[in-house]
Amino acid sequence: MEDRNPMSRFPKWARTHAHPYGKDIPSQRSSELLGSINEHGKQNFFRLQSQKRLEEEYLAYDTTSISSYSKSLKQVKYGLNKDHDPLPQINLALLFGEKSRLPVYYRKLPGNISDVKTITNMLADIDFLQLKKVKLVMDRGFYSKSNIDSLYQKHYKFLIAAKTSLKIIKLKLDEVRGEMATRPFYSSKYSIYYTTFTTDWNYTKTKKRSGEVIEEKRRIYLHIFYNEQRGADDKSAFNRLLDALEYELLSGKRNPKNEKFYSKYYEIKETPARGVTLTPKQDAIDERTKNYGYFALLSNGIKDPLEALDIYRSKDVIEKAFDNLKERLNMRRTSVSSDENLDGKLFIQFIGLIYLSYIKKAMGDHNLYKEYTMQGLLDELDIIELFKQPGKKSRVGEITKKQQALFECLGVEVPT
Repeated sequence: MEDRNPMSRFPKWARTHAHPYGKDIPSQRSSELLGSINEHGKQNFFRLQSQKRLEEEYLAYDTTSISSYSKSLKQVKYGLNKDHDPLPQINLALLFGEKSRLPVYYRKLPGNISDVKTITNMLADIDFLQLKKVKLVMDRGFYSKSNIDSLYQKHYKFLIAAKTSLKIIKLKLDEVRGEMATRPFYSSKYSIYYTTFTTDWNYTKTKKRSGEVIEEKRRIYLHIFYNEQRGADDKSAFNRLLDALEYELLSGKRNPKNEKFYSKYYEIKETPARGVTLTPKQDAIDERTKNYGYFALLSNGIKDPLEALDIYRSKDVIEKAFDNLKERLNMRRTSVSSDENLDGKLFIQFIGLIYLSYIKKAMGDHNLYKEYTMQGLLDELDIIELFKQPGKKSRVGEITKKQQALFECLGVEVPT
């Protein structure tokens, strides 16, 4: 949990801190320890920890990419790197408690696996963990009809974002687009316009033995939102694109990346006398911009649109968890040389993430961010000294009232 410190810094840390082993753990020994963490032990840990999950909370699910310098790891592949890093990568899927603010489970994935394809394995993992009353919140990268059908089949509650171009959303959005940005649809608390529909989901299931396809109607709640500021920002960004297209066409400096846009948004004429003239295709421009500012959430369990929005926004807890893994826990790029060591290191980082997440939640619950940063709080406790004398019991140095209060806020017994 030392901020951004690689394991090679352990010898210095060991000289200034009391820890169970009591002496340095050299690089070779740390590699052996990481490699000794087996799959059975990890899965047992996940299963025991999952029993402490709050049954009423939604579990945020997302993936991130971790770049690697190694060419010998099986799952390191080139793929869509979410940090735009040109290196090959592995992907990491994470389940995170929306109320507990604690990580529940992770899975390592090949670097070339897309988000939408990860759901099947994740659902199988949840079966293994024996989680009860599963409720998941996901972004639109995980949307597909087959994924939604699988969630219905498992009887799991879900909240998922989806593109406004989907037929089920487009039809309803066309009904309300003209009147949605009016006072009756406005929430002052969220500074957003909203509406909701109860509609049917065309559920499809194929029986394994007979191959028979079963089609049924399932109830689903469609929540549509309009963010005026987001719509204005999107339009400004699109107008900047149009400015760039016009400059490229008129100057003769066409960009190969923009070829698909030139004829889509402009009638282009060129004559010897007048040169290049452009006429915007307004219908195409209007079609592109008509849904700016709108977004949609689908759920089979949340009727209230503002409750759905609140829960979906809390999903940013998982983005912060990924930031902690990559920055503070030093996992933006990994240089381990074997699959066993990578698996062990990921597990240790996951344990570290549990501690960091717990401390962050405790700091928020007790308003400690008014006085401390995360590092400031840890530093305040790090200066407590332990005195050792030959033949005598170790003695903890003086602990101030401020430090005692911090231990109590964190739910930790004051050292004696």
